[in-house]
Amino acid sequence: MSMHVTEIVIAAALLVVAFGFIVLETAINRVSRVRAESLRLANGRRHALEAVVTDRARYVNVLLLLHLVATTVATVLFAVAVEPVWLAALVMVVVGFIALGVAPRTIGRQHADVIAKASASFVYRLAILLGPISGLLIVIGNAVTPGRGYKEGPFASAAELRDLVEQAESVIDEDEREMLQSVFELGDTVAREVMVPRTEMVFIESTKSLRQALSLALRSGFSRIPVVGQGVDDVVGVIYLKDVARRAFEHRDAEQSERVESLMRPALMVPDSKGCDELLREMQASRRHLAILVDEYGGVAGLVTIEDILEEIVGQITDEYDLESPDIEKLGDGRIRVSARFHIEDLADELEVELDADEEGVDTIGGLFASRLGVVPIPGTQIEVGGWRLIAESAMGRRNQVATVLIERIGSESSHGEGGDSENLGGAGQEQEQQ
Repeated sequence: MSMHVTEIVIAAALLVVAFGFIVLETAINRVSRVRAESLRLANGRRHALEAVVTDRARYVNVLLLLHLVATTVATVLFAVAVEPVWLAALVMVVVGFIALGVAPRTIGRQHADVIAKASASFVYRLAILLGPISGLLIVIGNAVTPGRGYKEGPFASAAELRDLVEQAESVIDEDEREMLQSVFELGDTVAREVMVPRTEMVFIESTKSLRQALSLALRSGFSRIPVVGQGVDDVVGVIYLKDVARRAFEHRDAEQSERVESLMRPALMVPDSKGCDELLREMQASRRHLAILVDEYGGVAGLVTIEDILEEIVGQITDEYDLESPDIEKLGDGRIRVSARFHIEDLADELEVELDADEEGVDTIGGLFASRLGVVPIPGTQIEVGGWRLIAESAMGRRNQVATVLIERIGSESSHGEGGDSENLGGAGQEQEQQ
């Protein structure tokens, strides 16, 4: 076995250098922007770390290049100095795994803030000198790689971050892990996947009075309602409950004398193929909470709110009005309260009437309302089935869909006791003025 001390010493020194670059790379990847901004606020001036984390990929690529160069040269020198070659390869694999794989990354993670802060200026200057070289290599790599490349390199991709989230089971709770994955998936979700379809939209005609708009908003539970002209596909604006209430408070006679079109605001129209993450940013920038989605043929596909998008991340959002109720509840006096999701054939057995899901074309009581009325049911809407009156009651969830239905015999003393007005009130866009 012939050995060359000089080559081994240089190889060892290069491994130490590579160790240091990996520590810096791990620390910079780990430190947060919030930490970098806190340094500026504490010192009263911009810290180099803030510049590094703002354009993180550029600096990480330089450190990756340097540690690869050091590791490769060290491996070659060690292979020249040690014979046989297989022994040199074995030693470098073991040393590389322990000294370059586990140890530096552990140190970089454990002391990320301290290391990143101390080395930020050094890394910043390195990127000025060697950034063009790493950038050129990325361009060459993208050119020889089939398909589209990555402008800033593929070394810090979202896929790697997703894997890290999955691997951190012992550190991150399951709910937090699912939320993080939902954030990643939001970029792959298009608006039509989370929209309220046009068949469930509550809208109002532009010629309706402010009183009718106020009544529809209060009964439907929506504070923003699309305004249509000649039909659902002709959305001309959005009416806000706050605007109507303020106008009615300042000028009482405006409820009857003024029309919805006088107070409506412009509607945000976007294609239904727009990504949810991009749409969320656009809605935040324009300060709009509701957007109308248009399909490829120019028709209205539905609408989406900020709450719809946020629920893709955090799950169902409910408030104090959203109460869980059993599927069926006997109230006495022959009255029954059921869930809008209750199957109509089970309802038929309970009321001893004839209802067939195949003939009606729907399965649930909520669907029966929509089928019979031809519009979206809202609280107060009524239909009659075999001598029974079904009255839509509470609404819940982000779409304010009818959640429960009160059932009573027609002509009973308790009729209209809890169901609101005795008249058959319309659903979406079919509001009748209540005197």
